Amino acid sequence: MKTRAQLDLRCYVVTGNGSQDDIVATAAQAAAGGAGVIQVRSKPIGAGQLLKLAEKVSLAVAEANPATKILIDDRVDIAAILMRRGLPVHGVHVGQSDILVTDVRELLGPDAIIGLTTGTAELIQQANEYADIIDYVGAGPFRPTPTKDSGRAPIGLEGYPQLVELSKLPIVAIGDVQPADVAALASTGIAGVAMVRAFIEAPSATELAQQIIADFSAGLQMSGATS
Repeated sequence: MKTRAQLDLRCYVVTGNGSQDDIVATAAQAAAGGAGVIQVRSKPIGAGQLLKLAEKVSLAVAEANPATKILIDDRVDIAAILMRRGLPVHGVHVGQSDILVTDVRELLGPDAIIGLTTGTAELIQQANEYADIIDYVGAGPFRPTPTKDSGRAPIGLEGYPQLVELSKLPIVAIGDVQPADVAALASTGIAGVAMVRAFIEAPSATELAQQIIADFSAGLQMSGATS
């Protein structure tokens, strides 16, 4: 799909809890630092609040860096509303219990970016059956995380090479990934790393995004891979 070639997953930011102003500012700053994807996820707020938040995030991010893609977590309906309004929202990230990816594609159209949560070899193999529909998969947790309990065993650094070998799709590592983990994770062959708390807590989201991209490139060089 044409969107896949344009998707920079190296620095993937997931919004967390906090005031709307803080979330919007952090997302825009991360985009300014080169983050390729911002996923708007701010549970447990309601659909109306999420729609307003996603609208503000998308506009702020587009101003900071038009190349950054905005995805909505889970809520295909909200993504569809914003995309049809012409806002700079590019797709969704869905979980295993959400709307089927075939239905998501039908609803959002051929150019939307669709990510799917995985985290085991079995789930990766299932995702492979939809490799012509999905743009990437998230695989986690890297280690146990306080922000989201997936019910799956942690993958750990040693678990990603097997998943990369199995997957027909780019893999983003998620689940308590820390900045210090980026280079080692990049060397496993994954396409990117997703972080929540690191950006919330960072003194400068812009500098953190720049650091992640630099460290990811360093990890690729260590492994002999090419970006």
